[in-house]
Amino acid sequence: MTSPTRATPRVFSFLNSPVPTAAIALGSNIGDRRAHVHAAFQALGALPDSKLLASSDLFETAPVGPVPQGHYLNAAAKLETWLPPRALLEHLLAIEKTQGRDRGSEQRWGPRTLDLDLLLYDGLTIDEPGLQIPHPRLHERLFVLEPLARVWPDAVVPGHGRTVAQLLHALRVPSAR
Repeated sequence: MTSPTRATPRVFSFLNSPVPTAAIALGSNIGDRRAHVHAAFQALGALPDSKLLASSDLFETAPVGPVPQGHYLNAAAKLETWLPPRALLEHLLAIEKTQGRDRGSEQRWGPRTLDLDLLLYDGLTIDEPGLQIPHPRLHERLFVLEPLARVWPDAVVPGHGRTVAQLLHALRVPSAR
């Protein structure tokens, strides 16, 4: 008598596929900024179906926008994740909330305990309500590109045809634009 054959679960059908890679920007300018960013790194490392590949050093930067506020600590993270972009974004918003961020009551461009932005996701371009990938101002912000270049310099930014390192160089050396 032969034993019945069992079908391989579908989950194994994609194990040989490359895991999608994402880049996250981190920033904080309220309270214990260092503790907020480090808590976010830890939370990113604990995301389901994900692996934190790299985290940048912290960069102190001046705020951008019309609201007077303190300086930011900025960083970037690179992770592999099977979470789809929208689900990853929802996790990022939940991490912000655990660090005391209340998006409903804060002023646009204002100070925040923690800001997590999904910058890049596996070369995709997404333009949906509440989710734009790549981040629409990524290419013009030193405070995003500097830490991102530490964790993923060779990532090509969709819509710009340049790597993170090349975009950073173009911002630092205007003649390179």
